[in-house]
Amino acid sequence: MSNKVYKIVTEKIIKKLQEGIIPWKQGWIGNPPINYITRKPYRGINRLLLSKGGEYLTFNQIEKLKGKIKKGSKAEIVIFYKIYEKTVTKINENGEEIQEVKRFPVLRYYNIFHISDVEGIPSKLQKIQHNPIQEAEKAIAGYTDRPPIIHDDPNTAAYYPIRDIINVPAMEYFEKGEEYYSTLFHELIHSTGHQKRLKRFTNDIEQHIFGSESYSKEELIAEIGAAMLCEHVGILNSTINNNVAYIQAWLEKLNSNEKLIIQAANEAQKAVDYILNVNNEENEKEEEEEGGNLLCV
Repeated sequence: MSNKVYKIVTEKIIKKLQEGIIPWKQGWIGNPPINYITRKPYRGINRLLLSKGGEYLTFNQIEKLKGKIKKGSKAEIVIFYKIYEKTVTKINENGEEIQEVKRFPVLRYYNIFHISDVEGIPSKLQKIQHNPIQEAEKAIAGYTDRPPIIHDDPNTAAYYPIRDIINVPAMEYFEKGEEYYSTLFHELIHSTGHQKRLKRFTNDIEQHIFGSESYSKEELIAEIGAAMLCEHVGILNSTINNNVAYIQAWLEKLNSNEKLIIQAANEAQKAVDYILNVNNEENEKEEEEEGGNLLCV
């Protein structure tokens, strides 16, 4: 992928930004944590206690459905209040003893397992069939030292630098196949920042604080890089509005400094080249021969 193409993608993004606000839309179907049998969502504090979206089962439900808990899997807890009754004796205003029933709540909990930790029980979440996009699959396969890509949580797309692992919802949970690849590309770009790759990440805890300046810049790099990869595999026209909407949101956190687009684009270019195993020196020589202009800060 030549520097000329990177520049075209960056210019497209800037032009879209100048056209006005574009609403961001989550590419995948929302799957908050629910009970597999009742299909009721977990609410309140339980939503925060559970680590993943999607379906959960109790041990008894798993046994009844003849499933098997995977070796090494750990249960999570949900809490509830159970109402207990106690009869107490009171003296009324006439000096007579009377019996009164008092009700009081007692906090209880029970264990549940996420369906990704269970064998033999198929998910019942809504799915949409998409055909893989070969050029996108080729780009992913070419990233030879990429981290493991898992689909355990159908409600989260994230790169975990400490574990060096990516989770994205499986493709069938996306309304469009192109948005699946755009989302995965975003996380793949993040992963190039690891210390064993391009070393964008430091040990500074600020890097992992949501909304911090370093975090915001990294999000810009990841989304611009995702747009560049989408262009490379021929799906940018289907994803660019969402790419730009995401970039807008992070620019607002950085006081709408559009110079950051150029800075982030340079870092994104390095990340994309790393994923595609492109020799930067050859790219720069090609640009010089064609009289092209490199992006610069």
